[in-house]
Formats: sequence, C-alpha cells, structure tokens
Amino acid sequence: MANDRPQTSLERFLPHREGADALSDRVRLLLVRTLYTQPTSLAIGAANGAVSSFAAAYLSGESSLYVLAAVLTAIAAARVVMAFYLPARSGAGDARTLETAYEIGAFAYSAVLGVFAAATLLLELPYGIDLLMAANALGYGVGICARNAGRPFIALGQLLLVVMPMILVCLWLGGFAMYLLAANMLLLLPAMSSITLNVFRVLRDSIAEAERSQELAVRMQVLARTDVVTGLANRAGLNHALVETLVELPVDGALGLFWIDLDRFKEVNDLLGHQVGDRVLAEIGRRLRASLPAGDTVARFGGDEFVICTRVADKRACEKIAALIQGEITRVIRLDGERLEMQASIGIACLPEDGKDADALMKAADLALYHAKANGKNQASFFDGSMTRDLMRRREIEAELRLALQRDELSIFFQPIVDLDTGNIRTFEALVRWFHPEKGELKPDEFIPVAEESGVIVALGNWITAQAARAAAQWPADVTLAVNLSPLQIKAPGAALGILNALKAAGLDPRRLELEVTESLFLEDSPVVRGFVEQLSAAGVQFALDDFGTGYSSLAYIHNWPFSKIKVDRSFVSGPHVGKKSDAIIRAVSQMAATLDMTIVAEGLETIEQVQAVRDAGCTLGQGFYFSRAVPDYLAAMLLAQERNTDVHSLTG
Repeated sequence: MANDRPQTSLERFLPHREGADALSDRVRLLLVRTLYTQPTSLAIGAANGAVSSFAAAYLSGESSLYVLAAVLTAIAAARVVMAFYLPARSGAGDARTLETAYEIGAFAYSAVLGVFAAATLLLELPYGIDLLMAANALGYGVGICARNAGRPFIALGQLLLVVMPMILVCLWLGGFAMYLLAANMLLLLPAMSSITLNVFRVLRDSIAEAERSQELAVRMQVLARTDVVTGLANRAGLNHALVETLVELPVDGALGLFWIDLDRFKEVNDLLGHQVGDRVLAEIGRRLRASLPAGDTVARFGGDEFVICTRVADKRACEKIAALIQGEITRVIRLDGERLEMQASIGIACLPEDGKDADALMKAADLALYHAKANGKNQASFFDGSMTRDLMRRREIEAELRLALQRDELSIFFQPIVDLDTGNIRTFEALVRWFHPEKGELKPDEFIPVAEESGVIVALGNWITAQAARAAAQWPADVTLAVNLSPLQIKAPGAALGILNALKAAGLDPRRLELEVTESLFLEDSPVVRGFVEQLSAAGVQFALDDFGTGYSSLAYIHNWPFSKIKVDRSFVSGPHVGKKSDAIIRAVSQMAATLDMTIVAEGLETIEQVQAVRDAGCTLGQGFYFSRAVPDYLAAMLLAQERNTDVHSLTG
C-alpha cells in the first residue's frame, strides 16, 4: 500500500533513503531545536547584517538599498525575537510549528541578503561596497550551513537563496572575473551540501542513539522493578512506589498498607508443582490489580506474599479494602481442570498512626500479618502497639537454633547438580535441614533470616561447611561440593580462615569447594568482601553466582569477580512466562559463559521437556526434582556409587 503521508521539507530535499528514516517525533523536535540553540549568535549575525546593509546604503546613496536594508533589519529583528520566544513555549508536538516559523524567517532573510549583495554588484558602486556585501552574504551562507546542519533543507536553502542572485548578476555582467566568481559560487553549493549532510547524519544518529539508549534504560529499570511471575512490582518496585507515594502525599493524608500472605500455598507447590503455583500467583496478582484503582501500588513482595499500598480516608475504608482483597483471593481458581480455593492472611498498618515512614509502616504491617496467621489464618489483622509475638517468636527461634547446633538437631542434605550431556553428577549442593524434636521440620525460610539477624548465621555457616566438607571428602575426586554463603557470614571477621580450616580438617581439596553467593553481596564495594574472595580464590576455592536474573544481573559482577559458574534462576526455567524471551536470555548467558570458560547451571528442572530446553539453550549443568531431591549424605554416596558402577558395566559390557 502506498504511503499517502505528505513529505516533510527534509524528506523532499534528501535522497529517498534519508527521508525514509523513521525518526521519532522527539528526535525530530531535538533536531529542530538545534536551529534555536545559541540565539545570541543569531542576534550577532542580525546586527552585522543590519549594520553592513545600512552602511552600504549610506555610502552608495541609493534609496533602493535603504529600503532593502530596512526590510533586512526588520526580518532579522523578528527572527531574534522568535529565537528567544518560541522554544520556551513549544512542546514535544510542536516540531513542525518551530520548523515552519524558522523556515519563513531564514528564507526571507537569506533572499533579501542575496538580493542586496547582487544589487551592489549590479549597480557597480564605489568604495568596495560590492565587496563588503558579497563577502557578508557568502560568509553568512557558509556559516549558516554549519549552524543549521540539523535541518539540511533549511541550511542549504538559505545558502542557495544567498548565492543565486549574485550568480545571476555575475553572468549578466559578463567578463572573465565575473564568470570565474559565478563558477566559484556554484562550486560552493555541492561542497557545502556534502559537509552539511555529513554533519546532519552524525547529529541525527547521535540523537537517535541517545533516544534508544534512554528507552532501553527505562525498559531495564521497569524490568528491574517488575516481578517476572505476576507482572506486578517486585520488592524494588514496591520500595520505589512507596517513596514516590509518600513524597506526593498531602500533609494530612493517610495511607493503608496491606501485607498479604497466602495460606498453605506450599501445598499447591508440593502437590501440583511450581508451575501451577506460579500460575496461581499470577492469577491472584491479576485479580488484585484489576480490583483496585490504577494509582494504587500492588506488589509481589516475594514467595507467596503480596503488598498493597493505597490512600484511605480512615480505618473503616481499610476494612472494606481488606474484605475486597479476601473476596478476590478466595474466589475459585480453575487451572487445567483443577479447582483451587485459596485463602490469605492480611496484616494492615496505617500511616500516620502506625508509622511515619515506609520502613515503620512495613514493620507494623509485618507484625500485624504474623498476628493474623497466629490467630488461625484466613483473616485480616490491624497493627496494634502491643503486638510482640513476632519479636518473641524470633527470639525463641534464635535460642532454639543455638541449642540445635549443640544437640545435633540440624542435618546436611545434598542435592545433585548433573551434567546435562552425560547425566553424571558433577556437584552436590549442601542444604541445611532442621528437624525440631517437638515442632517437626522447620523450613529454612523460618530460621535462616533469624540466624542472619541474630548473628547465629556465622556459627551455622561454619558448621554447614565443616559437615558438608567431611561428607564430600569421601566422594570421588571429580565431584565438587557447593555451599551457599550468607553475606553476613562472609563479612564476619575471620570468615575465610574458618572455611579454610574446615577444609583442612576434613581433608578436602579447596579446589573441590564452590561457594555460591548472590548479587546482593556486591551491591556495595566492600573491602572485606573483596579480601574474602581474593583469599579463598588464591587457595583454589571456586565461586558461583547464584539466582542470576532475579536482581540487577549486572555483567559488571561477572567481569569484576572470579566466578567459574552461573546459576540461572528457576523463574527462567519454569512458570507461565517461560518462552522465547526466557529461552533467548538463557542462550545469551550461555554463549557469554562459554566465551568466558564458565559453566551454566539451570535450577528448578522438574520435567524432561525443561531439561531438553535448557540443554538446547546451552546450559551445561542442571539441578532440580527431575534428577533428585536433596538427600542425606549416605544416599548421596549411594547415588555416586550406583553411577560409577553403571559406568564400569557399560565399559566392560
């Protein structure tokens, strides 16, 4: 289908390829605004033209030149006024208006100046008046090509209007000198056209590239603040939205913060798998977003928790919103023939009653949520100053965790990381388990945060490393051990020495230990962290970047730190958003890793289809329930023995 859009001035002037470039309106506006930059230079040129023209008229005594000088001065004054006035009052959609206004003034001034200079040549005036005006006109035409290169049609149009009257007069007067002058001015046109168009292309491409970079930065920022499963704001996005909301909130304004935790969501993951669990989270996120006004903040805080921040009139309004949230969550969810009924506990805090800033409000809502769950779940609870259950619970876990280390209530389990080409176990990741004599198994999510907050994580981390190293020392020499490290553990005094001592006591070669760390460790350039990494790297310990793709995923971390392995987060392997984009990301990371002689581990593999997909994308190792759950040390040893026996039989058979 033909394009019926009328051509712009630039498109009519330039070759088809140039005119067909699809520049955005903003790029066009920026190019047009280059015409209005440095209006003082325009004022100086206008003053020079006015003075020169009136001087020529005065010296010649020709009344016609006085008229032309007056017209030239009036046009120049009008252009200077427009140069100062129009850009300040024009928006992104006024590029055409700015360009048209500039064209009229520029072409009118150039035409009058060219006619004036031609008239001085034609009248054969004394005192070098013709030389004065010819030099003035040519200098203006050449200079304007550089100044207005952002719009070549205008720049070259002005040059043409300046020199053509003088060329015609030279040809009319005749004579060798005049013909030579006309030829020189004619040659000036292609020469200046080439220069102007080259400057324009560089300027246009620079502006367009800057626009693309800005758009990419905005998209990356949105991705960094967006949860990949639900499409809602993630924790970073929530923090950003809370700050903006508080800044815009009137002095007497009120906010309601709702912290939502899905009850028994773990059962969905355990019974139906994480893929179904992710779809449930996505559906609940969609319902929450659709049921609340567009200006409200709806975020997935992590796991099965959501946070909503909205302006409210009073506590009664909060109760209505909580009832709305409960209604949306408890509404039946149907997925692939499954009928799921979800429930949720909600903690509610209000600003300014329960906190004066975002941190205080979040802490209050968190305490209210624990209170709601402790009272039987599936209910909403407002924060009350007397709530201390959370604090007591954390203190209780802290005390029991210290005793658990002494009583050997903790155990180390090992989950294999498998070579996707051969199927052989290359690494075991050490995972801590706590089997409480009265409370049963406690999830790491319950006691690891408490251990980090209380400092017990240092002792716990050293114990995990020592126990895991003893077990790994019994494995074949080509099987390595992976241990997760907490940032707080790494920053503890003597952390590197403690790990090296544990390896020495177990008789495990440091080269067989892989320490898994997350990006959060490198957000601040800590000399303690750098010293830790350098000391262990020098001893041969390997480092792996865990959960790649869930944070900032900065390539600077890979460039600046000695990682030998990257673990791609499970969200790129399983979930509703897995597809061409996630596959392309895995492929890109895999290609980069291959170039850097690094290995890529895909986490969360649960099906053969996922295994094949990540292997085709370039991942070298895989980990997940498809291969094995985490098992005790004796079962890990059995898995290795069975594998080796199978290999021997295949060779001898």
